[in-house]
This record gives sequence, structure tokens and C-alpha cells, in this order.
Amino acid sequence: VQLVESGGGLVQAGGSLRLSCAASGVTSTLAQMGWFRQAPGNEREFVAQITWSGGSTDFGDSVKDRFTISRDNTENTVYLQMNSLKSEDTAAYYCTARTRYLGDYWGQGTQVTVSS
Repeated sequence: VQLVESGGGLVQAGGSLRLSCAASGVTSTLAQMGWFRQAPGNEREFVAQITWSGGSTDFGDSVKDRFTISRDNTENTVYLQMNSLKSEDTAAYYCTARTRYLGDYWGQGTQVTVSS
């Protein structure tokens, strides 16, 4: 499974961005997809995840009520809609995919920078 993220960039505090992650390869084994982030000097932090079949979602405490996650099963793409962005949301955002038989996969990351 290969993951390609897009949509990162520079945004002012209070603004919005939408990240996309397109999966290719053996996508029939996908069980869930999600996002983590990592700021310089910090540990990698869970952001959000969505199950591939039922669409159940889960969010990290720091992004609840501001971020939403959705998926397009036909396009094998997961989206992270980020609203009310804060400077502390600045980080590299990594897409991840968990498969039923082939393990976990990570994208290369996309940078999100929120200016205050």
C-alpha cells in the first residue's frame, strides 16, 4: 500500500485546511486510515482515524470539535478537514493506513504551518 498526502501549507490562525491522502496498491485490505502529526521536538501525536468499512471515527483530544475525518472508498482517499486552526496545530501531518493482513503503512508527511 502506498500513501500520498496533499493539502498542507501555510494558513493564518482561525483558518481552515483540508488534507488528502490517497492510497494505492492492495487497497482491498484496508481496515482503517488516519492521521498523526509531529512538531519539532515533540513526539508523534494521534490526530484522527476512520474505519474503512463502517466509517467510525476517533479524534485526539486536542483536535476534537475542530477537525473532521472522512473517506471516499471508491477513490481510496481519506480527508482531514481542519477548522479553527491554532498555532499549536503546526506540525508535519502523516497519513497512516492499517490493513487486515499486510500491516501498517505511513505516508511521507505534509507540512501544516499556522501563523498567529
